[in-house]
Amino acid sequence: MKLRVLFATIIAAALGASAHAQTDSDAWPNPEPQKLPAGALKSTVLYGQKLFDETYAVIGPQVADPSMRYSGNNLSCESCHLQNGTQRFAIPMIGVYGLFPQYIARENEVRTLEERIEGCMERSMNGRVIPAGGKEMKALVAYIQFLSTGVPVGKPVQGRGSPNLPLLARAADPAHGAEVYRTNCAACHQADGQGKRNGAPGDTKGYQYPPLWGPDSFNDGAGMHRLITSASFIHANMPFGTHYNAPVLSAEDAWDVAAYINSQPRPHRDHLDQDYPDRARKPVDAPFPPFADNFPLQQHVLGPFRPIIDAQAATH
Repeated sequence: MKLRVLFATIIAAALGASAHAQTDSDAWPNPEPQKLPAGALKSTVLYGQKLFDETYAVIGPQVADPSMRYSGNNLSCESCHLQNGTQRFAIPMIGVYGLFPQYIARENEVRTLEERIEGCMERSMNGRVIPAGGKEMKALVAYIQFLSTGVPVGKPVQGRGSPNLPLLARAADPAHGAEVYRTNCAACHQADGQGKRNGAPGDTKGYQYPPLWGPDSFNDGAGMHRLITSASFIHANMPFGTHYNAPVLSAEDAWDVAAYINSQPRPHRDHLDQDYPDRARKPVDAPFPPFADNFPLQQHVLGPFRPIIDAQAATH
């Protein structure tokens, strides 16, 4: 117990006053792992941050040691969880640690934080699981725990995930989304969607702007391949530098460009039909069968989603 108190005291000092203010809905913490006292804890947390920010350089598919090639693409965790996993409404890690273990509908079971990370490795990173007791997993968990210091266990933080986006009354339009992409996204992610590298292929330097489809992107089992998830993230955070309170794209443009991006080819994950074994808990925008309803696959992919949601509500 004394060690646990000491651990909490050290991290709280590194976080500073912002950590104590984060229970205020208007406050947002600014964790700084560099301020931790020198020692094993600091080294582990900083290694976790490096894994998070530079995944491609440590456990990517082109690193020198084949046994360390856990990720199947050259993305980083930060590709989706912006600003070292700390940016508000950019799927931050702030407060995540205290929410696990939690029920996950995709597996229809209670899962640990380590298991959730493994799921990201297999889907968003299109790779393989990191050993649960290994150095890399311990470091990632330590970093996520550090980012969550000061957040009460089980308390959802205002700023988690992405802001809710009003549902369209129509299906999303990938053709219009292509126009939105050319105007607002191609300058960074390139016209072919393959991203802009920091260096050359094979140099383990990753991307300045990640690929949004193609062989080096997330696979079709990733959460970002769901339309509601991707459109909400895009509206709050893209083009890069957008603040969630001042979106650049209209809601309709965000829906359409997300539909365009998700209509492009990407790696396939086998056995997606085994996801969400309780079909009643399957998200309405899951883009693969089977479903508990009779709505067509295309409507689950592009919407409109309100009729599906209303039909589900009527059966409960």
